[in-house]
Amino acid sequence: MSKSLQAIRGMNDILPAQTPVWRYLETTFAELLDSYGYSEIRLPILEFTDLFARGIGEGTDVVDKEMYTFLDRNEESLTLRPEGTAGCVRAVLEHGMTGGGQVQKLWYAGPMFRYEKPQKGRYRQFHQIGVEVFNQPGPDVDAELIVLTARLWKKLGLSEAVTLQLNSLGSSQARATYRDALVAYLRQHVDQLDEDSQRRLTSNPLRILDSKNAQTQALLVDAPTLQDYLDDESRVHFDGLRARLDAAGIAYQINPKLVRGLDYYGRTVFEWVTDKLGSQGTVCAGGRYDGLVSQFGGKPTPGVGFAMGIERLVLLLETLECVPETLNQPAHAFICAFGEAAELAALALAERLRDALPGLRLLVNAGGGSFKSQFKKADKSGARFALILGDDELAGRVVGCKPLRDDSEQQSIAWDALPERLAACLA
Repeated sequence: MSKSLQAIRGMNDILPAQTPVWRYLETTFAELLDSYGYSEIRLPILEFTDLFARGIGEGTDVVDKEMYTFLDRNEESLTLRPEGTAGCVRAVLEHGMTGGGQVQKLWYAGPMFRYEKPQKGRYRQFHQIGVEVFNQPGPDVDAELIVLTARLWKKLGLSEAVTLQLNSLGSSQARATYRDALVAYLRQHVDQLDEDSQRRLTSNPLRILDSKNAQTQALLVDAPTLQDYLDDESRVHFDGLRARLDAAGIAYQINPKLVRGLDYYGRTVFEWVTDKLGSQGTVCAGGRYDGLVSQFGGKPTPGVGFAMGIERLVLLLETLECVPETLNQPAHAFICAFGEAAELAALALAERLRDALPGLRLLVNAGGGSFKSQFKKADKSGARFALILGDDELAGRVVGCKPLRDDSEQQSIAWDALPERLAACLA
């Protein structure tokens, strides 16, 4: 096939056989967030590059290696969003949504873009659902976000497949002090660090903590831990979060090496992880970013949020066979029309039935065809009933109703009685 007729590597089509589970996830999430009082916000996929450089952080892998960046015709540098938080912060600042201490509880969904090596569960165009809360500084909202996601796992049947990991990154001052201590320790063993960790030692040393290199992880066993450098306020905040999770019955693990890959996080960070997807084990991650709004020029505004990858959740649902069987339901009925007059009447009949039965999945034959060919299409569609309309049926104002999934006899049903009879059959 010509290269011009292929999707870009790592950017995948979501075909009709796959979209029902996507819609199921998106609908379940939207209904859940609505019940918690969150409002949807829709954001552009393009932003000025500087937004991400300032927000995510120079020296991060995302900014240095993974962003899709280009100059537009005005020679302005634009970037396809690699994540959603920075754009959401930009939007609430631009529209004055957090002024005067206004609380905002927002969610969004859509595609994100990162130039990564495509593999199972990791793509160059991927889709996220994200939640952001502004002007609520306490651990109570951190706990609400985690409890909310726990309820989502329960709704999806995934509770036993995911584990919650927690950490506190403390204040910026505490992180700076810890950073110096960590760097001092690692410099003593710099020749034993992997290449990526040696680079990060000067640019972003906290990211060394989640290195996948076994030798680097062995070195970190004796390294100083962030918990030993937490400021008192952050410690109280973290204790408050844990107390609320304990009270809500949410199990968790403290992971002192959990740092997240974006520079704006501080205090609470968390991840929901699974061991069912191989190396791509994180299905939801987030944390607190109280300094990000002021970093963009706004007044100091507490913020906290999370994002989850839809592709990975779809993969997890399929792997664990948790996709509801009802998602890929065939049509309830298929209208077969024979003759020009019947074809004209079939469309009007179909619309009357749709008016009367809003949940009805109804197909109407198109393109004519013999009795045999139309019945073959009706059977192939998976429909439970064939509704037959020909000259005789038109004359008698009836419809032939032939069950396709059992050996029941065909019945003639008056037009006026058809909605009621169909409703009874489909109940």
